[in-house]
Amino acid sequence: MAIKILHNPRCSKSRATLQLLEEQKIQPEVILYLDRTFSLPELKALMGKLGIEDPRLMMRTKDDLYKLLGLDQLDPAIPEQKEKLLQAIVDHSALLERPIVINDNQARIGRPPENVLEIL
Repeated sequence: MAIKILHNPRCSKSRATLQLLEEQKIQPEVILYLDRTFSLPELKALMGKLGIEDPRLMMRTKDDLYKLLGLDQLDPAIPEQKEKLLQAIVDHSALLERPIVINDNQARIGRPPENVLEIL
């Protein structure tokens, strides 16, 4: 399976992670995640690959939109509220943390970029 990167070319961490992959002689499939919509099953699968239960760990929680939507008031321990967090990413892909590198059934957030080396 090809390595993929959920990438935003305007983000310095995303660019640095892509460069790190290229330095490792890896040409990942680049997915410009701001240009697409994720489904709930895709996001749940991504959480599994990241090894997380809390959607906030893959969200841009410091983003103004996160607070504007009142997502900081939700408790992911409550299943309905966890679903609302995921639905917010479906509705606003900009809330997804970047970059995320996916290698088969594992994924890592490239903050710092070196985190992704664990799954190569």
